[in-house]
Amino acid sequence: MSKYIITSDATCDLPDDYIAENEIDLIPIYYTLDNETIYGDEIKLSPEDFYNKMREGMMPTTMAINPETATNHLKKHLEDGFDVLHIAFSSGLSSSCDTSMMVAKELSEEFPDRKIIVIDSKSATLGEGLLVCKAIENQKNGMSLEDNAKWLEENVPHVCQQLTVNDLNHLYRGGRLSKTSAIIGSIISVKPIIHINNEGKLGSLNSVRGRKKSLNTLIDNIAENIKGFDNDTVYIAHGDCYEEAKYIADQIKERFDIQNAVINFASPVIGAHTGPGFIFVSYLGQNR
Repeated sequence: MSKYIITSDATCDLPDDYIAENEIDLIPIYYTLDNETIYGDEIKLSPEDFYNKMREGMMPTTMAINPETATNHLKKHLEDGFDVLHIAFSSGLSSSCDTSMMVAKELSEEFPDRKIIVIDSKSATLGEGLLVCKAIENQKNGMSLEDNAKWLEENVPHVCQQLTVNDLNHLYRGGRLSKTSAIIGSIISVKPIIHINNEGKLGSLNSVRGRKKSLNTLIDNIAENIKGFDNDTVYIAHGDCYEEAKYIADQIKERFDIQNAVINFASPVIGAHTGPGFIFVSYLGQNR
Protein backbone atom coordinates (compact mmCIF):
# COMPACT_ATOMS: atom_id res chain seq x y z
CA MET A 1 0.00 0.00 0.00
CA SER A 2 1.42 3.38 -1.02
CA LYS A 3 2.15 5.96 1.63
CA TYR A 4 -0.10 8.98 1.50
CA ILE A 5 -0.37 12.42 3.06
CA ILE A 6 -3.64 14.01 4.20
CA THR A 7 -3.93 17.70 3.41
CA SER A 8 -6.70 20.24 3.79
CA ASP A 9 -7.42 23.97 3.67
CA ALA A 10 -6.81 26.42 6.50
CA THR A 11 -10.60 26.71 6.79
CA CYS A 12 -10.81 23.31 8.54
CA ASP A 13 -10.14 25.22 11.81
CA LEU A 14 -8.61 22.33 13.74
CA PRO A 15 -6.47 23.24 16.77
CA ASP A 16 -2.82 23.96 16.06
CA ASP A 17 -1.59 21.18 18.33
CA TYR A 18 -3.70 18.59 16.48
CA ILE A 19 -2.42 19.85 13.13
CA ALA A 20 1.18 19.65 14.32
CA GLU A 21 0.80 16.26 16.01
CA ASN A 22 -0.64 14.70 12.86
CA GLU A 23 1.56 16.63 10.41
CA ILE A 24 -1.39 17.86 8.37
CA ASP A 25 -0.36 20.22 5.58
CA LEU A 26 -2.87 23.08 5.33
CA ILE A 27 -3.16 25.25 2.24
CA PRO A 28 -3.59 28.87 3.38
CA ILE A 29 -6.47 31.03 2.20
CA TYR A 30 -5.80 34.74 2.30
CA TYR A 31 -7.85 37.66 3.51
CA THR A 32 -7.44 41.41 3.61
CA LEU A 33 -8.13 43.75 6.48
CA ASP A 34 -8.33 47.53 6.45
CA ASN A 35 -7.69 47.50 2.67
CA GLU A 36 -3.96 47.40 3.21
CA THR A 37 -2.58 44.25 4.73
CA ILE A 38 -2.83 40.74 3.34
CA TYR A 39 -2.81 38.01 5.97
CA GLY A 40 -2.18 34.36 5.20
CA ASP A 41 0.19 31.76 6.56
CA GLU A 42 3.06 34.25 6.78
CA ILE A 43 1.38 36.99 8.82
CA LYS A 44 -1.17 36.20 11.47
CA LEU A 45 -3.29 38.13 13.90
CA SER A 46 -4.34 36.29 17.00
CA PRO A 47 -7.99 35.22 16.77
CA GLU A 48 -8.87 37.60 19.59
CA ASP A 49 -7.24 40.53 17.77
CA PHE A 50 -8.97 39.64 14.52
CA TYR A 51 -12.44 39.59 16.06
CA ASN A 52 -11.72 42.72 18.10
CA LYS A 53 -10.85 44.55 14.91
CA MET A 54 -14.18 43.47 13.48
CA ARG A 55 -15.90 44.74 16.63
CA GLU A 56 -14.12 48.05 16.07
CA GLY A 57 -15.65 48.27 12.61
CA MET A 58 -12.95 46.86 10.32
CA MET A 59 -14.48 44.64 7.65
CA PRO A 60 -12.20 41.95 6.18
CA THR A 61 -12.57 40.51 2.70
CA THR A 62 -11.55 37.04 1.59
CA MET A 63 -9.99 35.33 -1.41
CA ALA A 64 -10.02 31.78 -2.72
CA ILE A 65 -6.98 29.55 -2.72
CA ASN A 66 -4.19 30.79 -4.94
CA PRO A 67 -3.39 28.13 -7.62
CA GLU A 68 0.35 28.63 -7.25
CA THR A 69 0.13 28.23 -3.47
CA ALA A 70 -1.96 25.06 -3.83
CA THR A 71 0.49 23.66 -6.39
CA ASN A 72 3.47 24.33 -4.13
CA HIS A 73 1.85 22.63 -1.15
CA LEU A 74 0.64 19.53 -2.98
CA LYS A 75 3.58 19.07 -5.34
CA LYS A 76 6.17 18.73 -2.59
CA HIS A 77 4.46 15.60 -1.26
CA LEU A 78 4.39 13.99 -4.69
CA GLU A 79 8.07 14.82 -5.14
CA ASP A 80 8.77 13.14 -1.80
CA GLY A 81 7.11 9.95 -3.00
CA PHE A 82 3.75 10.29 -1.25
CA ASP A 83 0.26 10.10 -2.66
CA VAL A 84 -2.13 12.82 -1.47
CA LEU A 85 -5.66 12.87 -0.08
CA HIS A 86 -6.86 16.48 -0.01
CA ILE A 87 -10.04 17.48 1.84
CA ALA A 88 -11.25 20.78 0.40
CA PHE A 89 -13.42 23.65 1.59
CA SER A 90 -16.99 23.37 0.27
CA SER A 91 -17.42 24.05 -3.44
CA GLY A 92 -20.77 25.61 -2.52
CA LEU A 93 -19.05 28.38 -0.56
CA SER A 94 -15.80 28.98 -2.40
CA SER A 95 -13.99 28.32 -5.67
CA SER A 96 -11.08 26.90 -3.63
CA CYS A 97 -12.24 23.32 -4.18
CA ASP A 98 -12.37 23.79 -7.95
CA THR A 99 -8.89 25.28 -7.84
CA SER A 100 -7.56 22.29 -5.89
CA MET A 101 -9.16 19.88 -8.35
CA MET A 102 -7.63 21.75 -11.28
CA VAL A 103 -4.20 21.68 -9.61
CA ALA A 104 -4.60 17.97 -8.80
CA LYS A 105 -5.37 17.19 -12.45
CA GLU A 106 -2.29 19.05 -13.62
CA LEU A 107 -0.07 17.39 -11.04
CA SER A 108 -1.43 13.94 -11.91
CA GLU A 109 -0.22 14.49 -15.46
CA GLU A 110 3.18 15.64 -14.19
CA PHE A 111 3.46 12.73 -11.73
CA PRO A 112 1.72 9.78 -13.46
CA ASP A 113 3.07 7.30 -10.90
CA ARG A 114 1.52 9.15 -7.97
CA LYS A 115 -2.13 9.48 -6.92
CA ILE A 116 -3.82 12.65 -5.76
CA ILE A 117 -7.49 12.66 -4.76
CA VAL A 118 -9.47 15.79 -3.86
CA ILE A 119 -12.62 15.43 -1.76
CA ASP A 120 -15.23 18.18 -1.88
CA SER A 121 -16.13 18.28 1.80
CA LYS A 122 -19.24 20.36 1.11
CA SER A 123 -18.40 21.58 4.58
CA ALA A 124 -16.80 24.52 6.31
CA THR A 125 -14.83 25.24 9.46
CA LEU A 126 -14.98 22.29 11.90
CA GLY A 127 -17.36 20.37 9.63
CA GLU A 128 -14.45 20.18 7.24
CA GLY A 129 -12.27 19.54 10.28
CA LEU A 130 -14.47 16.60 11.33
CA LEU A 131 -13.75 14.92 7.99
CA VAL A 132 -10.03 15.57 8.35
CA CYS A 133 -10.04 13.95 11.80
CA LYS A 134 -11.94 10.94 10.49
CA ALA A 135 -9.52 10.61 7.57
CA ILE A 136 -6.56 10.70 9.96
CA GLU A 137 -8.22 8.06 12.14
CA ASN A 138 -8.92 5.86 9.11
CA GLN A 139 -5.33 6.19 7.96
CA LYS A 140 -3.98 5.24 11.39
CA ASN A 141 -6.22 2.18 11.29
CA GLY A 142 -4.54 1.08 8.07
CA MET A 143 -7.12 2.24 5.53
CA SER A 144 -5.78 2.72 2.01
CA LEU A 145 -5.96 6.01 0.14
CA GLU A 146 -8.74 4.74 -2.12
CA ASP A 147 -10.82 3.27 0.72
CA ASN A 148 -10.36 6.39 2.81
CA ALA A 149 -11.52 8.57 -0.07
CA LYS A 150 -14.53 6.28 -0.58
CA TRP A 151 -15.40 6.51 3.14
CA LEU A 152 -15.22 10.28 3.01
CA GLU A 153 -17.42 10.51 -0.09
CA GLU A 154 -20.01 8.24 1.52
CA ASN A 155 -20.07 10.25 4.75
CA VAL A 156 -19.96 13.82 3.40
CA PRO A 157 -23.81 13.80 3.27
CA HIS A 158 -23.88 12.92 6.97
CA VAL A 159 -21.73 15.80 8.22
CA CYS A 160 -24.40 17.83 9.96
CA GLN A 161 -23.52 21.51 10.34
CA GLN A 162 -25.72 24.12 11.96
CA LEU A 163 -24.82 27.63 13.01
CA THR A 164 -26.07 30.93 14.28
CA VAL A 165 -24.66 34.44 14.22
CA ASN A 166 -24.92 37.35 16.61
CA ASP A 167 -24.89 40.14 14.03
CA LEU A 168 -27.01 39.74 10.90
CA ASN A 169 -25.14 42.51 9.08
CA HIS A 170 -22.19 40.19 8.37
CA LEU A 171 -24.51 37.81 6.51
CA TYR A 172 -25.90 40.80 4.63
CA ARG A 173 -22.40 41.90 3.61
CA GLY A 174 -21.73 38.42 2.26
CA GLY A 175 -24.90 38.43 0.19
CA ARG A 176 -26.61 35.80 2.37
CA LEU A 177 -29.36 38.10 3.69
CA SER A 178 -31.24 41.13 2.40
CA LYS A 179 -30.54 44.53 3.92
CA THR A 180 -34.15 44.86 5.07
CA SER A 181 -34.07 41.46 6.79
CA ALA A 182 -30.81 42.35 8.49
CA ILE A 183 -32.13 45.65 9.81
CA ILE A 184 -35.49 44.29 10.99
CA GLY A 185 -33.93 41.15 12.43
CA SER A 186 -31.41 43.19 14.40
CA ILE A 187 -34.12 45.45 15.82
CA ILE A 188 -36.27 42.57 17.09
CA SER A 189 -33.30 40.37 18.07
CA VAL A 190 -33.98 37.63 15.56
CA LYS A 191 -31.26 34.98 15.38
CA PRO A 192 -31.17 32.74 12.31
CA ILE A 193 -30.56 29.00 12.52
CA ILE A 194 -28.60 28.11 9.40
CA HIS A 195 -27.30 24.83 8.05
CA ILE A 196 -24.88 23.80 5.32
CA ASN A 197 -27.03 21.79 2.93
CA ASN A 198 -26.29 18.83 0.66
CA GLU A 199 -24.90 21.16 -1.99
CA GLY A 200 -22.47 22.62 0.52
CA LYS A 201 -24.28 25.95 0.58
CA LEU A 202 -25.81 27.94 3.40
CA GLY A 203 -29.52 27.39 3.87
CA SER A 204 -31.99 28.78 6.39
CA LEU A 205 -33.72 26.39 8.78
CA ASN A 206 -35.65 28.87 10.91
CA SER A 207 -35.23 31.91 13.14
CA VAL A 208 -35.70 32.36 16.86
CA ARG A 209 -35.87 35.30 19.23
CA GLY A 210 -32.85 35.89 21.42
CA ARG A 211 -29.30 34.61 21.71
CA LYS A 212 -29.89 31.97 24.38
CA LYS A 213 -32.77 30.50 22.41
CA SER A 214 -30.58 30.24 19.32
CA LEU A 215 -27.90 28.33 21.24
CA ASN A 216 -30.45 25.96 22.74
CA THR A 217 -32.02 25.38 19.34
CA LEU A 218 -28.67 24.23 17.95
CA ILE A 219 -28.56 21.71 20.80
CA ASP A 220 -32.20 20.63 20.44
CA ASN A 221 -31.77 19.98 16.72
CA ILE A 222 -29.19 17.28 17.42
CA ALA A 223 -31.67 14.97 19.17
CA GLU A 224 -33.37 13.37 16.17
CA ASN A 225 -30.46 13.72 13.80
CA ILE A 226 -27.88 11.60 15.61
CA LYS A 227 -30.00 8.46 15.91
CA GLY A 228 -28.11 5.55 14.37
CA PHE A 229 -24.75 7.35 14.38
CA ASP A 230 -21.96 6.72 16.85
CA ASN A 231 -20.55 10.13 17.75
CA ASP A 232 -17.82 10.28 20.35
CA THR A 233 -16.92 13.89 19.54
CA VAL A 234 -18.79 17.08 18.70
CA TYR A 235 -17.02 19.87 16.81
CA ILE A 236 -17.78 23.47 17.81
CA ALA A 237 -16.30 26.57 16.17
CA HIS A 238 -16.84 30.07 17.51
CA GLY A 239 -16.20 33.72 16.72
CA ASP A 240 -14.46 34.67 19.97
CA CYS A 241 -17.26 33.50 22.26
CA TYR A 242 -15.67 30.53 24.00
CA GLU A 243 -17.97 30.46 27.03
CA GLU A 244 -21.02 30.00 24.82
CA ALA A 245 -19.24 27.31 22.82
CA LYS A 246 -18.40 25.54 26.08
CA TYR A 247 -22.01 25.85 27.22
CA ILE A 248 -23.10 24.00 24.08
CA ALA A 249 -20.43 21.33 24.59
CA ASP A 250 -21.50 20.80 28.20
CA GLN A 251 -25.17 20.52 27.27
CA ILE A 252 -24.41 18.04 24.49
CA LYS A 253 -22.34 15.94 26.87
CA GLU A 254 -25.16 15.91 29.42
CA ARG A 255 -28.03 15.28 27.02
CA PHE A 256 -26.48 13.02 24.39
CA ASP A 257 -23.54 11.44 26.19
CA ILE A 258 -21.04 12.71 23.61
CA GLN A 259 -18.06 12.98 25.89
CA ASN A 260 -15.52 14.77 23.72
CA ALA A 261 -15.61 18.20 22.14
CA VAL A 262 -13.23 19.95 19.77
CA ILE A 263 -13.71 23.66 20.39
CA ASN A 264 -11.74 26.22 18.40
CA PHE A 265 -11.90 29.68 16.89
CA ALA A 266 -13.39 30.03 13.44
CA SER A 267 -10.54 31.15 11.18
CA PRO A 268 -10.55 34.65 9.66
CA VAL A 269 -11.78 33.45 6.26
CA ILE A 270 -14.86 32.05 8.00
CA GLY A 271 -15.14 34.83 10.58
CA ALA A 272 -15.03 37.53 7.91
CA HIS A 273 -18.51 36.41 6.80
CA THR A 274 -20.00 35.51 10.17
CA GLY A 275 -18.49 37.99 12.62
CA PRO A 276 -17.91 37.92 16.37
CA GLY A 277 -20.38 35.74 18.22
CA PHE A 278 -20.59 33.11 15.48
CA ILE A 279 -21.36 29.60 16.80
CA PHE A 280 -21.08 26.45 14.67
CA VAL A 281 -21.84 22.84 15.64
CA SER A 282 -20.94 19.74 13.62
CA TYR A 283 -21.36 15.98 14.08
CA LEU A 284 -22.32 12.89 12.08
CA GLY A 285 -26.06 12.42 11.63
CA GLN A 286 -28.90 11.46 9.34
CA ASN A 287 -29.61 14.68 7.48
CA ARG A 288 -27.64 17.83 6.88
